[in-house]
Amino acid sequence: MGMIEFKNIAHSYGTKPVLHDLTLDFKANQLTCLLGGSGCGKTTILRLIAGLEIPQTGHVIIEDKIVTKNKQILIPPNLRNIGFIFQDLALWPHFTVYKNIAFGLTERKLANQKDKEINIKDTVFKMLDFFDLREYADRYPHQLSGGQKQLAAISRSLVLKPKILLMDEPLANLDVKLKRKILEHIKNLKHNFDLTIIYVTHDHKEAFAIADEIVVLNDGKIEETGSVEQIKKSENTFVKYFLEY
Repeated sequence: MGMIEFKNIAHSYGTKPVLHDLTLDFKANQLTCLLGGSGCGKTTILRLIAGLEIPQTGHVIIEDKIVTKNKQILIPPNLRNIGFIFQDLALWPHFTVYKNIAFGLTERKLANQKDKEINIKDTVFKMLDFFDLREYADRYPHQLSGGQKQLAAISRSLVLKPKILLMDEPLANLDVKLKRKILEHIKNLKHNFDLTIIYVTHDHKEAFAIADEIVVLNDGKIEETGSVEQIKKSENTFVKYFLEY
């Protein structure tokens, strides 16, 4: 059994089917890339894991607990211990880098008695130091480079110590040189933070650079699953065609 399991998941938006009877396991402490073109269901899978969507059929299991079943959410998104980095990063423009990262900790401290002892300042600065962002703590998102914004968004998610990190095309707007630098950071996250990472991309070069396992999707179905080397050597007609572009 995996950290996250999909059992016979089907999902539609209105009358448009997006996922078709999908059964899939994501292993713990592994970086899995969901690879495929636009509209193949990659982002929908992330949203189902996070609890932002409810599948029409099937159930989702996280850490041996059924979180969604029979069109019902059994464990709400805020109790799933998941970090989600969206394509647009969703940094608050009116907050400094420090406040963006500290926001979740502040809310948690106010809500939970067990978190009263959290030293927010120390925790945030440890995260800033890890990503070499300390000198940018008082800057606003519009004052950051693309790479710095990415790292700030990752920091904001990781400061809450999630067990699962979902990343939806996070490097789509970066140039090749900057992508390589951020990909190195992402590749090391699972070891440094004890994470299970699911990373969505349409770029097979990104997937090859960081993945432990790749799931190639096409029209809401799995074409092939395997290691980087297995995907590179695939004889699947769709996979071979997709990797040419």
